[in-house]
Amino acid sequence: MLATRKACYAAWYVVLSLAACSIGQASEWVQTWGAAPEPATTARGPFPGSPSFANQTIRQTIRVSLGGSRIRIRFSNEYGTKPLVIGTAFVALSDEKGNVQPGTERRVMFSGQATASIPAAAPLLSDPVDLPVKPLSSLSISVYFPGDTGPCTCHQTGMQNAFVSAVGDFAGQSFVPKQTLQMRAFLSGVDVLPARDARAVVALGDSITDGVGSTVDADRRWPDLLANRLDERNDAWGVVNMGISGNRLLADGAGQSALARFDRDVLSVTGAKIVIVFLGVNDLGISYGNMQGPMARLFNANGASKVTFRSMQAGYRQLIARAHAKGLKVLGATITPYGGSGYYSTDGDAVRGAINTWIRTSHEFDGVIDFDAVMRDPSQPNRIRESYQHGDHLHGSDAGYAAMAQAIPLSLFK
Repeated sequence: MLATRKACYAAWYVVLSLAACSIGQASEWVQTWGAAPEPATTARGPFPGSPSFANQTIRQTIRVSLGGSRIRIRFSNEYGTKPLVIGTAFVALSDEKGNVQPGTERRVMFSGQATASIPAAAPLLSDPVDLPVKPLSSLSISVYFPGDTGPCTCHQTGMQNAFVSAVGDFAGQSFVPKQTLQMRAFLSGVDVLPARDARAVVALGDSITDGVGSTVDADRRWPDLLANRLDERNDAWGVVNMGISGNRLLADGAGQSALARFDRDVLSVTGAKIVIVFLGVNDLGISYGNMQGPMARLFNANGASKVTFRSMQAGYRQLIARAHAKGLKVLGATITPYGGSGYYSTDGDAVRGAINTWIRTSHEFDGVIDFDAVMRDPSQPNRIRESYQHGDHLHGSDAGYAAMAQAIPLSLFK
């Protein structure tokens, strides 16, 4: 009887140990790619209106930073006002143009089913997919939406071509695109299951982080190039780009403010250990500059008050405190010059100088990335070097983003 009881205890110990391993494995997922969801909008200035889709397939290409043995995909209906039905979804290895590698296609499942309905205002995480991916490799993700999606929960600035079919389900096959977009449609993240301990760094920013001015389909945003450097050093870091073009620290406009979206776009990132905070130029330009037209109406619709050094400092301190409460390290990036841009002003630039001095000297951040120092023209410090700017004196060129990525001390990633 005693031997039988001991055998039962031993069996239960094995079962509990296996269960503990299974539970522990879930915490090993690390986000390797991301795109912050944005509310649907009508067309304003350079931002196109949010499209709708009905009985159509969308094929999108993303480049992972960190590799792993399995993946899972996060879809978003977080700004939708009705359920979003996924009819079919496939993922495959591809090149940077989205050309699929034959034999790598995998059907994406949701709780064991090939279809799913995402409630209004909710995200959806897929089942794990057995598809090994190497660091810095590309994935093609195809989704068929059988019904009317309503205005898209999209990330407006993809810097990557996506392809929309005519009517029909083409998720598992090739098709001739009816339309080409440069948005991330209903797609907000990819996790991997790495072979070793890994972590994620989140880049929280605006259009300069989003990569405006870089070459489309080339993955030359500064977070992409940071991922290249970390991979060259054989560091196991996922780099998750949560920039939103037009985004501000303190006020909504192009997407929700950084303060409003921080929990979702940073603290909820799987495996996040570091956040780079690189925001503020839009707060300054919109608050002090002389913007006109539809973009001014977009940004000023909420009646935000003029920012000051003190109000922005308080906003940064909120992000630092909220990140530290969740165990994240916070790196502060200085605001880059914007002299010559459409919303430049000397008053706004004076506030920028005060903020940058505080970021560099206060020691309130856990580390500093001095983007201002690397981007500014030594002969005109309020302007970006000519070879580093895209043409609008605000956004980087490929060379500018490469210089920014190169200026990040890798010693900060420990």
